[in-house]
Amino acid sequence: MDQLRSVADDIISLKIQGATNVAIEGVKAFTEYINRLPTSLGREEFLNKVQEARDIIYNTRPTEPAMRNGLKKVMYDMYQIEGSLDEMEAAALKSGAEYLDLLKTTKDKIINTGAQLIEDGFTIMTHCHSSISSAIFVRAHEMGKDIKAICTETRPRYQGRKTARELVEAGIPTIQVVDSAMRWVARNQSIDMIIIGMDAVTSEGTIFNKIGSRLLALAAKEADIPLYVSGSLLKFDSNTVLGSRTEIEMRDIKEITADWPDVPEGLQFLNPSFETVSRDLVDAMITEEGVFPPELVFEIVRQKYPWMLEF
Repeated sequence: MDQLRSVADDIISLKIQGATNVAIEGVKAFTEYINRLPTSLGREEFLNKVQEARDIIYNTRPTEPAMRNGLKKVMYDMYQIEGSLDEMEAAALKSGAEYLDLLKTTKDKIINTGAQLIEDGFTIMTHCHSSISSAIFVRAHEMGKDIKAICTETRPRYQGRKTARELVEAGIPTIQVVDSAMRWVARNQSIDMIIIGMDAVTSEGTIFNKIGSRLLALAAKEADIPLYVSGSLLKFDSNTVLGSRTEIEMRDIKEITADWPDVPEGLQFLNPSFETVSRDLVDAMITEEGVFPPELVFEIVRQKYPWMLEF
């Protein structure tokens, strides 16, 4: 359990960050824990320990459906086994490995699809750090397309600096701007398209992404710039099918005050990590199932990943 809790702590502290990375490490920690459980336990005790481990990983972050769906798949496949605990453990390991492979293959499909959308000579803007969005830019550049990138710094953790470094090191001419310059940039820099990532998508097609994403979407709408959201359908929040709302995570205020040594006494802070981007602000989603408007997401998930809705 100590190894599992260590991974959980790393997810909570953002030592492990990015929806895909969180999903990979969370699912690996969960299945490895199951594999370490002694099969000499009674079935009830065994399943109670599995449920306890699942809850520890599940509750690390409120806005990580890619990880939660991985845990869901492992649990779903385990509970299909009516045989021995050894067989259940084997099923968990097999299911976890399948899910990790699914994360990789879907990512490759999304990157290739997104790169095809970018035309030679385009200037593309992005926000925060999305490994898929960055990889789309890089893949388009590798295809020989002459592109330029603009990215935000993304306060308070400056994830946009990671994006900037990746793009510059790939040889893409890149400009970084402060978050509050989003609208000015959208109106004054001849941007051809905006591509952002996503941490979650609801059954209604609402996108959850890093705080500032809706501001950029509104600026894009005003400037008539097409906005695309890249990400796997494995980030579908199945809880929203029943009317639940995806929770907005409030982060520690120390993220804001870390570089402010003399904070005025009594000053209060808010540090929301995510916000919603309504489907009317999104031109299309770039997914492993192609490019389509966000209002189609539920039906496509229902056909592609029915297990998300059954457990």
